[in-house]
Amino acid sequence: MNQGEFWVYSPDGGINGIDTIKVRDGRFAYEKPLHDPATLIIIFPNYSEQPVFAQPGAKVTIKGDASHLKEITIKGTSDNEKMTALRHQLNELMPPDVPKKVASYIRENAESPVSVYLLLRYLVNTPSPDYKEARALTQLLMKQQRDNGQLIHLSKQLPQVTGGQTGTLLPKFAATDIKGNKVTEAALKGRVAVVTAWASWNYQSTDIQRRLKKLKDKHGDKLGVVSICLEGRPAECKRIVDRDSLKWSTVCDGKMWQTPLLATFGMANVPDNIVTDEKGLIVARSLSSEKLEERINKLLSK
Repeated sequence: MNQGEFWVYSPDGGINGIDTIKVRDGRFAYEKPLHDPATLIIIFPNYSEQPVFAQPGAKVTIKGDASHLKEITIKGTSDNEKMTALRHQLNELMPPDVPKKVASYIRENAESPVSVYLLLRYLVNTPSPDYKEARALTQLLMKQQRDNGQLIHLSKQLPQVTGGQTGTLLPKFAATDIKGNKVTEAALKGRVAVVTAWASWNYQSTDIQRRLKKLKDKHGDKLGVVSICLEGRPAECKRIVDRDSLKWSTVCDGKMWQTPLLATFGMANVPDNIVTDEKGLIVARSLSSEKLEERINKLLSK
């Protein structure tokens, strides 16, 4: 990539919010003071992600081609070099074999921050999560990383990730939206409803938001919507909501993947969504923008 920009955030609090990294003449530099090790997630223009395991005082070098991001190499610390080697191995595997390889790596490297990232990326924050395996591996990692805040939170969160299955009632929830209003499942009662997860850095999710606005304009109060925004900066979320005139409740607490509502609804991806009928029964989830629009129109045409 000769010119452009990408973004970086930290799921474990290494930096606040999202920073922008400018690329000029195929090069970039990013410096951040750290008191403790941190995981940084780089978001590329095609919305793919790449972790960097940062250490105080350490320098990391990233090399690659924008058209072959899977082959990118990261050097400078042992954690980054191990992750690069593992990623290249995963690229050679069939998709069903990837979680097994990842789980094996985690068991053999329970002391590493790489394992925490892999656990979240491949066993939790995925369209097909394996919560049983994730719970077992979380307990294993906690024996080696007792003070890891992410693991402590995950150990409390995973046992609650049972809601949101098709054929069950929408789980009860309570949250405060970006305008300071309390929102609960009662706000969706008696209507066809959608719960969505989105973020400005994911095009597919913002496309769903635009389609939902058109559907809401078309169907009015017959359609209920609640959105969960994974922005690290609630003020940015509010700016987008105001700009796009989204009239439903949007929850954004700045905790990104750690927001409690994701666990409540069993959501682990962006975009993600849940569709309920008038009785509050979940009839579909994780639909594409086209399928979501089709399903809503069908439910409201009855």
